[in-house]
Amino acid sequence: MSDIVIQNVSGSPRVPEDAQLRRWVHAVLGRQDAEVSIRVVDTEESAALNAHYRRAQGATNVLSFPFEVPDGVATPLLGDLVVCAPVVEREALEQGKGLEAHWAHMVVHGVLHLLGFDHLEEDAAIRMEAKEIAILESLGFSNPYEEPCHGE
Repeated sequence: MSDIVIQNVSGSPRVPEDAQLRRWVHAVLGRQDAEVSIRVVDTEESAALNAHYRRAQGATNVLSFPFEVPDGVATPLLGDLVVCAPVVEREALEQGKGLEAHWAHMVVHGVLHLLGFDHLEEDAAIRMEAKEIAILESLGFSNPYEEPCHGE
């Protein structure tokens, strides 16, 4: 069974419940034995981490820190996710997406990064997006890459 540690230091009242975050991680991992931590932060901490580890300015929605397992060591530790609550909330609003759906997408996206998926090249991005779409649909969410419908 997976061990998922959650820390919420964001101060946001709109962060999903721990049980919901765990459900989304399990949707990616299935029955895989894994350890993941999720730290929900504010824009200041996200921007500092983004600058330090990615040399990028400003806060970002999710950062993934895969654990690099030393040779000869067996561990279920996958790594850490850092999710910036204010950025996720802002993006959901700007993109016309439901907040819960966008949170689920960011958690699924981040866990896939921990598993080695990326979107740096087109073929890899297509594979990762297909995986995200399938997982999110299994959770009852629509394709996050389609434009939301605002009525006809």
